[in-house]
Amino acid sequence: MARNIRPSCRLCRREGVKLFLKGARCMSEKCAVSRRTYAPGQHGQMRKKGSNYGLQLREKQKVKRIYGVLEKQFKHYFKVAERAKGVTGITLLQLLEKRIDNVIFRMNLANSRAEARQIVGHGFVYVNNKRVDIPAYTVKVGDEVSVKDKEARLKRLKETQGALKDRAIPKWLEVDAKDVKARIVNQPSKEDVGFPIQEQLIVELYSK
Repeated sequence: MARNIRPSCRLCRREGVKLFLKGARCMSEKCAVSRRTYAPGQHGQMRKKGSNYGLQLREKQKVKRIYGVLEKQFKHYFKVAERAKGVTGITLLQLLEKRIDNVIFRMNLANSRAEARQIVGHGFVYVNNKRVDIPAYTVKVGDEVSVKDKEARLKRLKETQGALKDRAIPKWLEVDAKDVKARIVNQPSKEDVGFPIQEQLIVELYSK
């Protein structure tokens, strides 16, 4: 299973915004974006002339990194969104939001999407009582997502859930914190992403 193993903080610094790839660290004074407000590398502090292509590329890279997907997989999501009915950019964001690792993250069971991906990969997640261990699995409206494991692990997950109680749960999820499960009640909206994303720039980039 391919994954990005580059230092997470460098990815945030390259995009110039907090992508919250490291959970609690991103909210602390140790956050690299807060300490060094310029891009990584020896040319990071140089002024660079922007271009339309550069803006489009940065927007695509930002969304890829938020959801932790690689280029080939991201392009596949775009092609699916392009063939679907509706606005391509919004459909793309919905497909990314409905990944099972993102659902676990949205249920506040993990500090980051990388941690949620690990929970899924270890086989603790069930969709409609069927085990799912593929982080890219896409849920549908009406699906029930639950976590089943030994009491000790469930206790740790509930502790994480309690620590993250101030993190808003999107309206398209109906979460039962006591039984560690959730139901998909609606399609995600652009506002549920929680980041200022200009999805039209990504559409323009791939449409060239």
